[in-house]
Parts: sequence; C-alpha cells; structure tokens
Amino acid sequence: MKQKVIIFSAPSGSGKTTLVKHCLEHFSELAFSVSCTTRELRGAEQHGIDYHFITPDEFRDKIGTESFVEFEEVYKDKYYGTLKSEVERIWSLGKTVIFDVDVQGGIALKKYFGDQALSIFIMPPSVAELELRLVARGTDTMETIRMRVDKASEEMSYKDAFDEIVINDQLQLAKSKIEELLKQFLRS
Repeated sequence: MKQKVIIFSAPSGSGKTTLVKHCLEHFSELAFSVSCTTRELRGAEQHGIDYHFITPDEFRDKIGTESFVEFEEVYKDKYYGTLKSEVERIWSLGKTVIFDVDVQGGIALKKYFGDQALSIFIMPPSVAELELRLVARGTDTMETIRMRVDKASEEMSYKDAFDEIVINDQLQLAKSKIEELLKQFLRS
C-alpha cells in the first residue's frame, strides 16, 4: 500500500477542524497527525491530542535537530510544525495521515510529499462570515480575531496552490464534497 497523506488548510475559522473530525469519523484508514505548537491551549484542547504544546525554546531545539517535515513561525514566537516521527508513527500503523494545518504549512507539506498528498483548501464564504465565526467561537480576544481576519485575506490568495478548493458555506455540502474527494484519493 502506498503511504499517503491528506492535507487540510484554511484561514482560521473556516471550519477545517470540523471537517477533519468528520473525515476521521467516516474513514477508519485515517489517523490524525498531532502538530507541535508554542501557542497556549484554547478551550477544551488537550496536550498530545489536539497539539503537542511546547515552549518556543523546545521548538527551536527541534528545528535544530531537523525533527520537522515542515514548520513555520506564524506570529512572533508562535510556531507550528509537523514532526517527522508523527508521520512515521501513523504510517507504521498502516494508516493514511490527515493534517489540519495553516495555509503555509499546507503548501510546504504538499511540496514535501508531492503526489503522495491530496491537499484541500477550505474556503470560507466571505471574510465577514469568517470574522463572525471567530467571534462566535469565543476562544480569542478581539485583538487576536482582528489579526486572524487580516491574515485570512492574504491566506485566501494561496488557494490555487492546493489540489482542491472546497467552499464551506453549507456544512453538509462541504462534508459530502470532502467525502467524495477522499474516496477517490484513497482508492488511487
């Protein structure tokens, strides 16, 4: 069996995590890649399940030992990255890796894995709707929300770097489209 990865990327608040969770519930051959980050836990997140939460110094040490497939400093001292050991762990289980990463991480992962990867960009219906979703989520300050909304416009300009674009304006339709894409990719 060919080792494969599925990459989900989107501006924050586009619904990518909801869609990734849906995929994990409906495709037993998938396993979630837990990324590393230096940001603080949000809401009900758990270390080792949602992310590996580490300090900026620990993250920089891992960069130095080339432990990452990809990494990025998204904001000052706010790093995100994918551990090589995490990908190998999932493949050793005979599963396909599914990533939930920011846009730059998604582009880097697609370059790294090439045709082993299906990259999907989740597009919000609009920037205004994205802002409403972030506010409703209730996990960020207004300053952080403003920063995320400003970044979202730039991130959406990279959508064509992905294999597929799914507009998440109606969740059920987005879920159905994602299911079709994954079935085709996993069978290939």
